[in-house]
Amino acid sequence: MGQSVKRGAMATGGAQIVKLGCQITSVIVLSRLLQPDDFGIVAMAAPVAAFVGLFLDMGLTQATVQKKSITAAEVNSLFWINMAVSAVLGVIMILISPLVARFYGEPQVALLVAVMSLQLLVVGLGAQHSALVTRRMAFGRLALLESVGALLGLATAIAWAYFERTYWALFVGGMTTMVFMTLGCWISSHWRPGVPRWASGTKDMVRFGAGLTGFNFANFFGRNIDQILIGRHWGNQQLGLYDRANRLLLFPLQQVIYPLGKVMVPALSRLSHEPERYRKAYLRVAPLLLFVAVPGVAVAIATADFLIPLALGDQWEGSVRIFQALGFAGMLQPLNSPAGWLFISQGRSGDFMKWGIFGAITISVSVVLGLPYGAIGVAVSYAVHEYLRTPVLWLYVGRSGPVQAGHILRMAAPFVLGAHVAVGVLWLLKSHLPGEPIMALILATVLSYLIVAAIAALFAAGRDTLMEVHALASKGLITRLRTGKA
Repeated sequence: MGQSVKRGAMATGGAQIVKLGCQITSVIVLSRLLQPDDFGIVAMAAPVAAFVGLFLDMGLTQATVQKKSITAAEVNSLFWINMAVSAVLGVIMILISPLVARFYGEPQVALLVAVMSLQLLVVGLGAQHSALVTRRMAFGRLALLESVGALLGLATAIAWAYFERTYWALFVGGMTTMVFMTLGCWISSHWRPGVPRWASGTKDMVRFGAGLTGFNFANFFGRNIDQILIGRHWGNQQLGLYDRANRLLLFPLQQVIYPLGKVMVPALSRLSHEPERYRKAYLRVAPLLLFVAVPGVAVAIATADFLIPLALGDQWEGSVRIFQALGFAGMLQPLNSPAGWLFISQGRSGDFMKWGIFGAITISVSVVLGLPYGAIGVAVSYAVHEYLRTPVLWLYVGRSGPVQAGHILRMAAPFVLGAHVAVGVLWLLKSHLPGEPIMALILATVLSYLIVAAIAALFAAGRDTLMEVHALASKGLITRLRTGKA
């Protein structure tokens, strides 16, 4: 199991790197081939597709991954439910497409929204096959499919844009990736659907999926309410500063948390009936995530005054204070986001939905409280909210299941405390860092990791994690030496 998780994390992380490279290349190349109007039309349609997509999966793929034992009949039932939901949502998109065009005052959006309904059918067609591949923990195969699909989608979009410079290049590129992924999962899963039929265990799995869908809906609202209200009350400039700061902070964190979550949910689901092994598995991986992520967040907070101009340009200096405030919220994200792994792997989708609703309400309150003070007020209020909700989250998670709040406190305290100390030390030493921004960031990063490691070493749980890091690094070096790569 441990080897599967390690290989899966590496494979999924590699796929993320390929997809990130494709996204960057897409921005650079397609921006030269297409006009801003083309991107604008796609940007008008994208939120509609994203919102409708919240209800596409219905949480049924996670139900397939999470369940301890599942029959072919149950998978068949879920497949046809996915297809029915995809068809209904596709019809809805076609029906609302004229309304979307009228809202934006752009007739071309109507046809694009309507055609995007085809994407829903393609995703629904491969949902259960993808879940079966994930259930088998065939992460290398999934990573290969995702990487090749991203490259094919990019090549198709560029080729289309070269010969016909319209926004349809962006749609066709995305469609190519989806079709390839669906075909690849059909081939890899070795399962084919039968005639539509209701299986006896399907009801519980649908109930589980409904809980996840409820969480996703509440989470979607909570993640967007800040930008909606800032844009409504303070206009484009404040919203732009907030949006760039938020994306610059969250995007690197997502690249660490997301691949690991894809691996850990099926791994923990397999251990859900072995409490001791389950707890040890989670408490072994979670602090590694903290050690990788939080020292970097500490560096970003302390050096934001030259990190922001370096990354975004001098015109974005107004987002420095916003970025720093959001950074303190980001310090707790690597701790809190993996709570979803526990909810899902333990089959507690109802609790997950309730937490999502609670979070959406509290986030909305915090945004309203900070709104009179502009984007910086919202950022500060959001950070305070994150600190207040963290103990509530883990008390709620720990009320049942093998992982309790006390375990999380002992595991996380060394690294969260160390990251806060690193922020303070770097803040004091900032004037002594090299004048060259890149060299200053490199030195600050090294110092941050050393400080966090030194603080963590004062705690037994921290020492255990540092020993784990050393063991993993040593094994990696030994492997490289044996294969002649070092």
